[in-house]
Amino acid sequence: MKPSKRLRTTEDEAGGREEEEERGAVDVSIIVPMYNASCWLDECLEAILHQDFTGTTELSVFDDASTDDSRRVVEGWRERLEARGISVVISGHNSAQPRGVGYAKNKAITQSCGQYLCFQDADDVMLPQRVRLQYEASFLHPNSLIGCKVQRVPEGSTERYTRWINTLTQDQLATQVYTSHGPTVVMPTWFCSRSWYLKVGPFDEGGKGVPEDLLFFYQSLRQGGGVARVDQCLLVYRYHEKATTHSVTEETIWKLRVDFLQERVLSQWESFTIWNAGKQGRKLYRSLSPANREKVKAFCDVDENKIQKGFYTYEESEQRPKPKIPVLHYRDASSPFIVCVKLDMTEGVLEENLNSLLLKEGTDFYHFN
Repeated sequence: MKPSKRLRTTEDEAGGREEEEERGAVDVSIIVPMYNASCWLDECLEAILHQDFTGTTELSVFDDASTDDSRRVVEGWRERLEARGISVVISGHNSAQPRGVGYAKNKAITQSCGQYLCFQDADDVMLPQRVRLQYEASFLHPNSLIGCKVQRVPEGSTERYTRWINTLTQDQLATQVYTSHGPTVVMPTWFCSRSWYLKVGPFDEGGKGVPEDLLFFYQSLRQGGGVARVDQCLLVYRYHEKATTHSVTEETIWKLRVDFLQERVLSQWESFTIWNAGKQGRKLYRSLSPANREKVKAFCDVDENKIQKGFYTYEESEQRPKPKIPVLHYRDASSPFIVCVKLDMTEGVLEENLNSLLLKEGTDFYHFN
């Protein structure tokens, strides 16, 4: 059944006024920020049309100054979507430059009225059961960001990343939030209640180069939010060079991760070992606050050359004498550990070494890689 409607007058960003139907609350709003997505929209919108969810649904699209015919394509789907009971809300702006994904998401949410929000990128495709299964999961996991497994296209692109998305355990959704992969449930799969978004958000509107998804994810965890995943593939997740994620620098992500690690983990530990005496381990050490550098009791490694050297000297330190941190074989080191070795890159050797010490992830070690 379509939600009740009445006319309202709104003002768009260009200063014009237009009449718009004001809608009663619906169960789920599908949130689509859009920028020059014309070539993908037909596939994206057809998939929304064929959702098997039986509750009330709304599509809310905000066009972030597209220069192609994206908005015309969406308008072309309005009649078919509304015939299926899916309300359609479309707006946007025509500024010279786009204002960024965070801005577009916030605008799409503000103009929507769903009790739950299903985030959908315009270049991805949801499977028919996505809204239904994530809506059901939201009742089991209130105040949570709910994701799902994905199919990556083109096949074989970002193979390690895709495997990581799909194989994390429920516990690892909470423990591996410090890795370079970003949120443990990827943004294009997010589903949450409107009330939780309002408590955590809005998204950062800094624009290009700002990881608005990671900032929101960390803030959700700070607010005590949960992380959950429907263990079925519910989204075709497209990889292409124009994706906005490519505009975010590694250094930006690194700093956010270090700060969050210090806030959530290292502040609770009296001392710890950095697992990796190489480049990444040393970079982490140098990135720590002076107080947390004092807590590093050792580096550990499997490289005999590093171990035989015996220590790492922090040359940039203003202390005299300069700090010298012991370098040990991992079997001679003591927990807790911050592991700075890339996952899924050692043919299982890292994981075997960790398992041999009978360590518990989230208590005895965290991955930061």
